[in-house]
Formats: sequence, structure tokens, C-alpha cells
Amino acid sequence: MRMIVDPSPRALSRLSFATLFATTLATAIGNMGLISVMPAAGRELGISDFLIASIFSLSALMWAVTSPFWAGRSDRKGRKPHILIGLGGFTFSMLGCGCVVLAGLNGLTVPLVTFAGFLLIRSTYGTFGSASGAAAQAYVADRTEGQLRVRAIAALGGALSLGTILGPAIAPFLILPHVGLAGPMFVFGIAGIGILCLAAIVLPSDRPGEIARQHTESSGGWDIWRDPAVRPFLIYGFAMSSAQAANTYTLGFLVIDRVGLSPVEAQSSIGIAMVAGALAGLVAQWGLVGMCGMMPRALLRWGGALAFAGNVLIVALPGFLSLVAAFALVSFGYGLARPAYTAGASLAVGDGKQGAVAGAVSAIAGASIVVVPAVAVGLYEWMPALPFVVFGGVMGGLLIYAFIDPALAQREVADCGIVSCER
Repeated sequence: MRMIVDPSPRALSRLSFATLFATTLATAIGNMGLISVMPAAGRELGISDFLIASIFSLSALMWAVTSPFWAGRSDRKGRKPHILIGLGGFTFSMLGCGCVVLAGLNGLTVPLVTFAGFLLIRSTYGTFGSASGAAAQAYVADRTEGQLRVRAIAALGGALSLGTILGPAIAPFLILPHVGLAGPMFVFGIAGIGILCLAAIVLPSDRPGEIARQHTESSGGWDIWRDPAVRPFLIYGFAMSSAQAANTYTLGFLVIDRVGLSPVEAQSSIGIAMVAGALAGLVAQWGLVGMCGMMPRALLRWGGALAFAGNVLIVALPGFLSLVAAFALVSFGYGLARPAYTAGASLAVGDGKQGAVAGAVSAIAGASIVVVPAVAVGLYEWMPALPFVVFGGVMGGLLIYAFIDPALAQREVADCGIVSCER
């Protein structure tokens, strides 16, 4: 497949997209790496598992709350400055958390002070890091059309999936002498500085006059949810992201119960299942979406159907290998549906609302992991099959929704935009 790029001034260059890809990949690796080492760090610091989880919940809440603000501001001030703000927030939070953890490990702070410091510094990522997520998507949307936009957004989603694989794989090797479990945070923070410098040098700046003309109709903040052309995609996205969060956060418990080993002994099995899911999502986003050029409506339907079927198989089939295969099928479905609702919402509006759409999509990513994981784990403790039945039902409902809602079933753009596929 050969990419033919439009030579117009607003086209997305390969170098610019590579920089955005690196930005997304680096933050995904850092965040997943941090999540993978924090349970062990919490035990070493004497902080309860619940309090460790609450640190990430607060950051996710701040992400959901601030994303629309940053998106609306990027409409007025430009995308590039907000990409840099987000990278700055990521870098500060990683280096700051590393300092807090290192102080705690060395006995310089008591557990309560360590927890409070970690909570406050990590929340800066949710507050400022959200600026780059929305701005990067809007930057792509400003410079692409049709199938190229779908593919570009899917490729950025693939960067998240790749980061999900690489983060937990890399983090154990970054537990370094003298800094211990704080090592991954320092390394990720230093890498963030490098990516920030790359983005500052490589990304073309937005032209203020052009931005002002393009975004006179901008509907920032939460007002975009009132747009009837966009709202169905956002509803689908929030429900789908919630189901995905429920599946992901209960997977480890189900693996432990299926293999019948202690939590420590089951870590390798959990890792196998998570990597299988991440690889399946990556294949969906980079393979099927990128090569076949499917448009949002078809992706929403196929994604909903496969995620529904995967949840059914998790409940119906016994054993560990069947669980891995079923979770991979679930993840493949989510890998199709995620770029579908994101690109569908973007294609449903003009240039003036791209920032608002990007902010809403970014807010969904944070909002879906504030409460849902706790609910899903609670359902699992009540009955192990229940979260997969409930959220599998959610995906079944979304499959029906994708067929009957007029906005989702409307005639789609057949034009390939500025891309043609040649074998």
C-alpha cells in the first residue's frame, strides 16, 4: 500500500505525523510502565493497594475534566503549543513522582506524606497532560480528510496499543541501582524531555490568522455533546471505553482464578493475556483499518460484534488458553471500534469544531476509568462472570445502536481523501 500525500500547505507531512506518533507512543509507554511498577512500589512504601489505585483515578478524573478546556483553547491558540504543554505535564509528573517515590524508599518521608505527594504530582499529568491528547488528534484532523483521517487516527490508536505492550515490558529493566523502583519514572521523564524538544523543533506552528478564520464557529467545552451529528459517536465511544476498561481491570483477577496460582506466580499468565489483547488491538488498528480502508460505520458494527462475541466466549469457555483467545477477540473488536467513533465524530463536523471533538474524545478516555474499574471489580467479587455479562451486554446494545441510529447509519464519505490504495 502506497501513501500518496496531498502537496497542499495544510497536508500532514510524514515527519509531522511521525513526531505525533512518537509523542503518543512515549506517553503510553511511560504511563503503562508506571502502572506496572506502582503496585510493587506501593507495597514497598507501605501504601495500601486501594490508595495506589485512587492515585490513578484522580489523575483520570482531572484528565476528563480538563480535556475540553484544553481543546477549546487549542482552537484559539493553536495545536502545537498545547502538544508541548501536554508533554511538559507528562515530563513533570514522571520526574516528580520519581523524586517522591525515591524519598519514600529512602525513608525520608512517612507513607502518608509519600502518598499525598504522589497523589498531587500525578494529578498534574491529568490536568496538563490532557492538553496533548486533544491537540494531537485535532492537529491530524486539521490536515487530513476522509479515509486518510480514519487511518491516521487508527495509527495513533495503534501507538497507544504498542505502548501498552512496551511499557510493562521495559519497566522492569529500568529498576536501577541507587534509585530502585523510581528508576522507570526518571527514565520516562528524561525521555519526555527528548520528545518535547523533538516536537518543538519538528512540528510546524499553527498560523494564528488561519486558526482564527477556521474556528470562528468553534463550540468548545461540553457543548459539542449537544451537536446531533456528533453525539451518537460520543455516546458509543463512552459506552465502549467503559466496557473496555471493565474487561481490562478484571482480567487479572480472572486469570488468577483460572490458573489456580498465587498472585505472584500468576503474573506471567496475566502478562501473556494482556500482551495477547494488546497485540490483537494493534493488528486491528494498523492492519485491518490501515490496509482495508474501512469507514467508521462498518468499523463500529464489526467492533461491537466482535467485542460482544469475545465477552460471551470468556463466560462460556473454561480454561486459560480459551480465556487468552477470547480476550484477544474482545481487544480486536475494541481496536476496530475505537478509531471508528473517534474518526466518525471528527468527520461529522467541519474544521471549526475539530478541537471540541478532540477534547470530548480525550475526556471520554479519562472518564471511562474513573468509576468503571471499581464497579467491574465489585461485580466480579459478587459473581465472576457478572462483569463480562454486563459489559458484553453493553457491546451487544452498541451493535444494535450502530444499526438503528440515523447519525451512525448515514451515508458515509466514499472519497479516499488524499490517499489512494495501490497493490
